[in-house]
Order: sequence, then structure tokens, then C-alpha cells
Amino acid sequence: MRFSSGTIAGAMLVAAVALTPSLSAAETITGALIKAYQNNSQLNSARAGLRATDEGVAIAKSGWRPNVVGSSSYNYSSQNGTRLTTGQFGVQIQQSLFDGFQTLNNVAAAQAQVLASRESLRNTEQNILFNAATAYMDVIRDRHVAELTQQNLQFLQEQVRAARSRFEVGEGTRTDVAQAEASRSAAEAQLTAAKAQALTAAATYRQIIGDEPGNLKVPAVMKKLLPKNLDAAVAVAAAEHPAIQASEHLVDVAGFSVKSAEGSLLPQLSASATVARNYRNTSPDTFATSDGTYNSASIGATLTVPIYQGGRVSAEVRQSKEQLGQARIEVDVSRDQVLQAITSAWTQYMAAIQTATANRQLVAAAQLALNGVIEERNVGQRTTLDVLNAQADVISGQISLASSERDVVVASYAILSAMGRLSARGLGLQVSEYKPQEHYDAVKDKWFGLRTPDGR
Repeated sequence: MRFSSGTIAGAMLVAAVALTPSLSAAETITGALIKAYQNNSQLNSARAGLRATDEGVAIAKSGWRPNVVGSSSYNYSSQNGTRLTTGQFGVQIQQSLFDGFQTLNNVAAAQAQVLASRESLRNTEQNILFNAATAYMDVIRDRHVAELTQQNLQFLQEQVRAARSRFEVGEGTRTDVAQAEASRSAAEAQLTAAKAQALTAAATYRQIIGDEPGNLKVPAVMKKLLPKNLDAAVAVAAAEHPAIQASEHLVDVAGFSVKSAEGSLLPQLSASATVARNYRNTSPDTFATSDGTYNSASIGATLTVPIYQGGRVSAEVRQSKEQLGQARIEVDVSRDQVLQAITSAWTQYMAAIQTATANRQLVAAAQLALNGVIEERNVGQRTTLDVLNAQADVISGQISLASSERDVVVASYAILSAMGRLSARGLGLQVSEYKPQEHYDAVKDKWFGLRTPDGR
């Protein structure tokens, strides 16, 4: 029995419509990236972590500011019939005048830590946007694979019916029927697995982007943002990648920490002042001249010269120097990782382009071969097994093409990420950009206040 191309195309269209969401809810990859930038919990957590790091500057600056303490005491005693009541209410102010430059270096270290954390946030933003782009393309690929598998099942069901019809009129064999039924059963199992994979991809999309995937529009490759060659990409990555810049700021943090630790070996000078109101009463009255209420005030300075601290401070200085050496090595580690990432992304991008081109040619040739085998089978020159094998080649090629087209787009985003340019600003996303400087300016010089800048 012969089936027209219109019959097969109609079955494919029905399957595609059944598996594809409504076109009215079309979503672009740009829209998905905007949602990820706004909603991703990991990215919002990193922003909160940076705001907490900002407070480290205010904490370090407190070493320059006075400590003010209010105190009060009340005492009552009785001895041999004499009762004595005393009380004191006062305020003490203590101010560090010289601490071996520890506060100066602690502030510088805290500021460098803020800069390092900002670069780490930029790196997290890049990773989230790349993961979002990957999840977007995974949903498109896995849905397309499910559609192709559904179409393959429809085709094989037609082949089973055709094989049975030929067998009933004596033009085929029971073997043809069994082969067609076996291929159909395998396609049913493949469809179940493909649908499960599509649901898994949708769950990952929801986790990263924060919304259900609707009808997703196939995006174009980010060609206009890509460099001309690998050398240009490497140069940009070495100069701009946030992972490298974060590690460089951490070297500054470690350097200032060494100086702060060494400051513990220097003399410390502080000043203090106290103002108090004192009360004394003796009963029965013994005409003590000290009874009554009077004011007192004092001011003084304290100089402390470290001599020996059991070796603790010396060990802390040596430890901080080793940490500085480690931080410098980590810069080289970051550069090596970025170089590997950009090289890998570029080679994968070039390979994906070539693979996609080859798969398009493969699908066209396999489809042409399938049409020819069906015609030859209809005139008795081919068997049902030949048709099934040709159909398997077509489906395999179409699935490979879907994967390679996904890989081209993902690899283009991977290049931007490895270069350090996969950001909301770099992509031109129409979104309110998170500006960490605003929170930093609001808290860096705060002397008091329990509320955060956003009112919590």
C-alpha cells in the first residue's frame, strides 16, 4: 500500500501541534535572560552577599572612631550599725590615637575586598546568564527531539499498517510485519524517554529563569558580539574577565592584611576621658565630710609597647605572608582557567558550525534516500526493513541536527562568558541594572543606625 507525502506530512503536523505550546505566548532568549537577571535566586543571593561585604568597610573604619560607654553603679553596705550607700553615674570616652597603622590597613583591605566581591558578582552574573541561555536552548532542542520522535512513531505506525495490508493480500511476509512492529515499539520507548527529557529541561529552565517555558523562539547566533578570531578573544578575556580581576583584588587584600598583622608589633597609643556624678551617704550621720553628691572628671593617655606575645603575632605575620603568596599564585590559576575556557569555547563553536552544516546535508540526503527507498519498496525492489533503516537514518540525522544547532548558539554564549562580556549591559538587556556602588556609598561612612539602606 502506498501513502502519499501529504498523508505523512499531515501526521507530522498533528504531532507537532500537540507538543508545541501556543504561539501567542512566544518567548525570546532576550526575555528569558531578563527574567533570569531579575529573578534568579542564586544571583540575588550573591548580591546580598556583596551588600554584607560592603559593611566590612564601615566596620574597619570604626577603629578610627571613639568608643563611648555609659556606666552606673549602686552599692549598699552595713557594718556595726553603720550603713553606707554609694552610687556613680558617668560616661567614658576612649579614642585610639595610634594603633600601628592597623586601622588604616584594615580599611584598605576591606575596600579591596569589596572590589573583589564586585568582580565575583559579575562572574556569577555571567554564569547565571550562560546557564539561562543553555537552559533555553536545551528546552528548544529537547522539545524538537520529542516532536521528531513523535513524527517517527506516526511514520512507523503507518508502516506497520502498510506491512499488514501487504501481508493480507500476499505481497509481503510475516517477517515484514514483525520488523515494522519492532521498530514501532522501539519508537514508543524513545518517545517516552524524549518526553521525560523535555520535562527535565523545562524544570531546569524554571529553576534558573524563574518562569515556565512557553513557546520559545529559536534565537540567532551572537555573531555581532563575537571577536574575529581566537587571539582577539584571548586578549579581551585576559583584560576584562571578572575572575582574573577578582583574584588581583584579593592580592591587594592579602597585602594589606600583612601590614595590619605587622602593626600589632608596633606601640599602641590611646586617650580616655571620664565624666561622672558620685553619691555617698552614711547612716546614722557621722558627719563624714565625704558624704553628699559631687562631680568628677578625668583624662589620660595610655601607651602600650608590645615586647613578647608568646610568638602568636609573629606566627600571624608569617601566615599572612604565605596567604599573600597564595593569592598571587591564584591570579595565575585564574588566567590559566580563563585561557582554557576561551579556547574550549572557541573550538566548540567552530566545530558546532561545521557539524551543523554537515548534519543539514546529511538530513537532506537521508530524506531523499528515504523517499527513493519507499518508491522502490512499492514496486517490489526494496523490503520493509530497507524502509525502516532509511527512516532511522533520517530521524538520527534530524536529532543530530537539532543538537548541533543548539550547540552553535550555546557555544556563542560560552565565548562571551569566557571573554567576560556576558552581562546585562554587554547584551543590551532592557533591565534595571543592579548598581552595587549605591549601597556601598550609603553604608561606607555610617556612624550609627540599625536599618539597612532599603529600610530593613
